[in-house]
Amino acid sequence: MLAQLNGVMPLLAATDSTDPSRSPFGLVEKWGRAMTIAAQHPAPQPAHWPVQGDLLEWCRLAGPGVAVILILAGIVYLLFGFSIFKALVTLNAAVLGGYAGTLLGEKNGVEVPAAIVGGLLAATAAWPTMKYSVAIMGAMFGAVLGVTFWRLANLDPQFGWSGAMTGVVFFGLLSFLLFRECIITYTSLQGSVMLIFGVLGLLLKYQDIGDPLSHHFEIKPFLLPLAIFIPTLCGFIYQRATIPAGPAPAPAKK
Repeated sequence: MLAQLNGVMPLLAATDSTDPSRSPFGLVEKWGRAMTIAAQHPAPQPAHWPVQGDLLEWCRLAGPGVAVILILAGIVYLLFGFSIFKALVTLNAAVLGGYAGTLLGEKNGVEVPAAIVGGLLAATAAWPTMKYSVAIMGAMFGAVLGVTFWRLANLDPQFGWSGAMTGVVFFGLLSFLLFRECIITYTSLQGSVMLIFGVLGLLLKYQDIGDPLSHHFEIKPFLLPLAIFIPTLCGFIYQRATIPAGPAPAPAKK
């Protein structure tokens, strides 16, 4: 018994410090102060539509924890997107609402409360109006795809908004016509983007791998869209093969 106490006492002594900053409450206070500082000094917003180089730079600067979260979340979206699409669409709405709340509260210094309120309001509005939430989700993906194809076609970048608007109208309306297939497509696409960016976030940390990889993406711009398209197609085929046959589930009424 004495030997066990002698072994435990150093651990107790290590946690029992007269320095209040080393106590559990002090650590919580430090974390809260760090989150407040991060919210008050957000990352600078790009002044133009992000190009492939900006996305690769973001992946390079992303922390390993963020990359791992993206990989895990991407796998969930890819494999189980249709099975839990209501929860995933609501989560997307909460993230967008939180981001919008952060932007609105930035001027008054209330980013964190505004983000929480914005996320809760967006999630609350998305759940009972699932059909329209899926359409909005599709319109956003359509805008991204429209700009991507516009740039791949080497068209004038100043009119990239026209490609985005074309994608918004097409995929937004398609969501009402092919509800099941659109959910599978959108969740597969989002999961693929999260998975690829998470993997790149880890690979670009190593200079021996990151520099040649960035060079290949620079000289062959189609590689990144192709790397996203392949997992998207695999996720679509997997979800379509695993979901039970029958009519598409009726979306929540407004």
